[in-house]
Amino acid sequence: MEFKTERLTIRPFTSNDLHDVFTIYNNDDTCKYLLHDKWTIENMHEEFNKKLKNRELTKETSLSLAVVNNTEVIGDLSVWYTSMKDTVEIGYSFSNDSSGRGFATEAVSSLVKTLFDTFTVHRIQANLDARNKASQKLCERIGMRKEAHFIQDFWNKNEWTDSIVYGMLHSDLDLRN
Repeated sequence: MEFKTERLTIRPFTSNDLHDVFTIYNNDDTCKYLLHDKWTIENMHEEFNKKLKNRELTKETSLSLAVVNNTEVIGDLSVWYTSMKDTVEIGYSFSNDSSGRGFATEAVSSLVKTLFDTFTVHRIQANLDARNKASQKLCERIGMRKEAHFIQDFWNKNEWTDSIVYGMLHSDLDLRN
């Protein structure tokens, strides 16, 4: 699966993307609210190989996509089916160098449209650490609705954290056009 936006190409990862992706995930700020710690030289190949394998979205496999601006990978989009019928969850990470230029909004918005149109999913959701204000703003910019705020419901990196769930139906996308 590959698609383009005005400024970006969104495609499966290739082996040539390792350095750019390492730059994204070898950053404490980027990984602060993620489920994993920052990548190291020792684990980068193992972690990156997981992304290389996730080339197709099925009920059994997740999809990882590179967000490319010019020739540089500036972001990572992930999609997987949840246990609920026709529902997917999305995740995303972008390089600090690319922030503030609308790339994340452009990429995630395009991903959402593609998921509704190509995969005919019923619902898209994003579960995030409640402290991640930038991610909340992104969800809201693309038209997702804040549906839940759970208090200290998730144990991650040796602490209890709050979770926020954003959701969107295809009809929500139609309202934005």
